[in-house]
Amino acid sequence: VAAAVAAHTTAYGLAFAQCEDDPGTMKELLLMNRGRLASVQGVEGAPIDFLVKLFRSREIVQEKYETDLQPATRALCEAYAEGVNHYFALNPHREIDVVLPVTGIDIVVGFVFKSPFFFGLDKTITELMGDERPMAVSEKTARNNSTENTAGWFSHDLPIGSNTFAVSPRRTPDKKTHLAINSHQPWTGPVAWYEAHLHSEEGWNMVGGAFPGVPLILHGHNEDLGWAHTVNSPDLVDIYVLEMNPDNPDQYRFDDKWLDLEIGEVEVLVKLWGPISFNKKLEVAYSVHGPVIRRPHGVYAIRYAGYGDIGQVEQWYQMNHATNMDEFMTAMRTQRLASFNVGYADKEGNIGYFYNALLPMRAPGYDWKKYLPGNTSETLWEDYLPFDEL
Repeated sequence: VAAAVAAHTTAYGLAFAQCEDDPGTMKELLLMNRGRLASVQGVEGAPIDFLVKLFRSREIVQEKYETDLQPATRALCEAYAEGVNHYFALNPHREIDVVLPVTGIDIVVGFVFKSPFFFGLDKTITELMGDERPMAVSEKTARNNSTENTAGWFSHDLPIGSNTFAVSPRRTPDKKTHLAINSHQPWTGPVAWYEAHLHSEEGWNMVGGAFPGVPLILHGHNEDLGWAHTVNSPDLVDIYVLEMNPDNPDQYRFDDKWLDLEIGEVEVLVKLWGPISFNKKLEVAYSVHGPVIRRPHGVYAIRYAGYGDIGQVEQWYQMNHATNMDEFMTAMRTQRLASFNVGYADKEGNIGYFYNALLPMRAPGYDWKKYLPGNTSETLWEDYLPFDEL
């Protein structure tokens, strides 16, 4: 109990410190998590608000918050939220009143919404919003190579970026394990590193980098072990081209049936000038594949790895508290983090590198780098490659 209480007060303090150091970024994050960014930023923030609502980020977290996260994880997020509320109670900001009080659900929404952008969801959607279809649709070939379902997992067009390396005690002058963490993030904004030392004095003693709005260390080291993340480029997003019913624009073919799209409506509040804003009503639609976007050049469904999982914060919390390689690997095997390379080192002299990715088990015979036909269940993947096969 003492350890849990200490962890909560530590997260509370981290939240207050992050707000104090950069209240503008924290305000932006909280508005984004509620789908209210455009109410402050105007038209510029509207696409983000729409995506938060299209992907049902908040609804998914609300539905699963009590069942899919352990009590300790929920308590951590709620304590962090209270630290945010305390700061803004002492330092009122008019534009943020609409999202106060912040809750643990708000903190988890931040993880759920932002995580897929690290493996390229934003780029895929931006391409889709162009004037023409940016990608050909794959046709099934006669080939049936059992290894073909790995197609599209890896990108070889990689930019220069973050790096990490570990050296075991067998190769260091001081006979200690060395770990270099050299990730490259912006200097400012919602994904700029916030360096911190979180020391609860009851078992949580972690040094490293966090993002604003995050109640723990995302990579760094504790007294026993450390790890670094770099961004990898697994292909975890698929776009399906739906075959629409010519007699009913709200139906699509799936195998031998016409299925109804699930259709709803959301509102995005957009600031114009001064106190004047307007509510923009937008359609949201869903197929068996996932969220749907209608464009002049087609109707498309989006499916990406980890959609619907809210446990990213929980895996990182377990990694923060790991004391040896077995405990760290137990956390990694939960596969709540859909991407990121991991460089690892510990005081026992173990070092490791993991290409971590939640890789869909895709059907052979299709070119998974292209768009996929959405009229067949053959292309609708459900399962992922187990961690120990990475």
